[in-house]
Amino acid sequence: MDSEEKLLKDELSSTIQLSERVLLAVDDAASFKGECFDVAKLVNRLSHALRKLVRFATAVRSLYERPIRRVIAAVSNNLECALSLVRKCRSRNVVLRVVTIVSGSDFKRLIVLLESSVGDMIWLLSVFDIENATGGAGAGAFGVFSLPPIATNDPILALVWSCIVSLQMAQLAVRIEAASQLGSVASDNDRNKHIIFDEGGVPPLLKLLEEGTSPDAQIAAASALYILANDQEIVRKIVNELGVQIMVQVLENSPMKVQSQVASLVARMAEYDPLAQEQFARENLIRLLVSLLLFETFGNDHNAQLGNQSIHSIVEINKEKEAFSQPSEGPHASSSARASYWYNYYHSFDGGKHRREREQEKPEVKLSLKISCAEALWKLAKGSLSNSRRICETKGLLCLAKLVEKEEGELQQHCLMTIVEIAAAAESNADLRRAAFKPNSPAAKAIVNQLLRVIGEFNSPFLLCLAIKSIGSLARTFPARETRVIGSLVTQLGHGNLDVAVEAAISLEKFACPGNFLRMEHSKTIMEFNGVPHLMRMLRGNEMTKLHGLILLCYLALHAENGEALEEAGVLTVLKGADRTHVVAHNPELRFLVPEAIPLLTRYRKGLHSQRLPFLP
Repeated sequence: MDSEEKLLKDELSSTIQLSERVLLAVDDAASFKGECFDVAKLVNRLSHALRKLVRFATAVRSLYERPIRRVIAAVSNNLECALSLVRKCRSRNVVLRVVTIVSGSDFKRLIVLLESSVGDMIWLLSVFDIENATGGAGAGAFGVFSLPPIATNDPILALVWSCIVSLQMAQLAVRIEAASQLGSVASDNDRNKHIIFDEGGVPPLLKLLEEGTSPDAQIAAASALYILANDQEIVRKIVNELGVQIMVQVLENSPMKVQSQVASLVARMAEYDPLAQEQFARENLIRLLVSLLLFETFGNDHNAQLGNQSIHSIVEINKEKEAFSQPSEGPHASSSARASYWYNYYHSFDGGKHRREREQEKPEVKLSLKISCAEALWKLAKGSLSNSRRICETKGLLCLAKLVEKEEGELQQHCLMTIVEIAAAAESNADLRRAAFKPNSPAAKAIVNQLLRVIGEFNSPFLLCLAIKSIGSLARTFPARETRVIGSLVTQLGHGNLDVAVEAAISLEKFACPGNFLRMEHSKTIMEFNGVPHLMRMLRGNEMTKLHGLILLCYLALHAENGEALEEAGVLTVLKGADRTHVVAHNPELRFLVPEAIPLLTRYRKGLHSQRLPFLP
């Protein structure tokens, strides 16, 4: 028996004693005897209900206390009022009766209060099903929803209490219905979510998810938690209640439908709380998510792909396989030397558990799981250098590249978003850049190939922007000979969608900026692919196209060895005119770049004219 249970029982006992004091005061009443008798009847009912509740609380090991404490506090307050009023009626001295003013309206107000308390107690007994409870285990009266007087001004409170009681104490079918009802209530508005959170709805939902008694129960619990988890405070509560460990366990051992819903919950929590992001990574969840994505992604065609690789690539892939492979366990583990590495890796993570069920699942269920896992990886990687590194260490890049190649729609989009986050982390960290995006790395090559394929073949502006942004983040990893990357980006400068054109200009800036060691070579390549005319056309667009068009033109003027293309396009005239425009005046970078670029272009023009002067003997 812990201290909280003792406190609750003490509070109940104190309230019962208070009711007995009221009854004794009624026996001593000398005036308003009829009204006092009515008070006594109501107090008797309260005392009887309180004693039932004490017996029930003593027999039950784990009891949901929130509604009990709220009701008992209100009952105690009303009993205090009753005791005070009845005591004023016990004096037999006429003078004291006159001085102590007691009226019939006082008793009417008290009767209303006591009747409300009786209604609250009846509601408590029905919700916990105390009348029918045997051996101290109530069934929970979920589905027979009534409104106690204490919740008249806030009916949602009573519904939440009923649902949480059912979650803790009812049969499985009722618990599933209660979890679904909580999710429905939470979806209405944020206030309802905080009511559920404040009234202790998170722990029983986590318990239902952890038990694994039924996939439907786990899905209902995960769905309700997903709706709740759009607030950092609530997500932090889930983390503190060991929710991260529970979710990792469920993802390891549950059917695909459950895994899909829990992976979505992981993504939601990682989005709203950096602590949850880190806790999931510490529990090795990233490796688990990658393993779930690998299921039927490579299949047995992985070995067939080796025939199309160079000897060096094959050696590198074999090294990765040796470093990454884990010993198979369990009765279903495959020992065949011909089995696919990725297929074996997936099953080696959980010893082949649920293997047959997963293989026989419907395609839409498999796809839903992959979409959820890809979203979870994206949210875990977002803004996190450590998690991006973990994804690379689990060979997740190869998996993401393959999914971008094979899949489409939401799954492909989530994979590209994950790549965007990893590339951004690599841009800010040289160690990750060198480790994950080495030019001769099969994973890096696969990622770049798929990004270029998206840029070259896709029409969706959103996907194009994702691929272009990723290439830009990796600008410092490309050697000078990798001209196809710059060629693809230059082509997108002329895209009809201005967002795509701006993103292409931003990415090319990272190739030609002073921070890139190969800026001279890359600037030359941009001009060779006829990038200057595209940039000149961008200057006729909106403010964003003008801004990034001018920045890239300045970089080309500063770093290009041959400025003939710039001269022919009239860049000098444009920069001189732009020097006084709103775009330059409000951008610190351009205020520095334009004055630097103009003298260089001027000197080049003078040198060009001097070369064209006719020879005079």
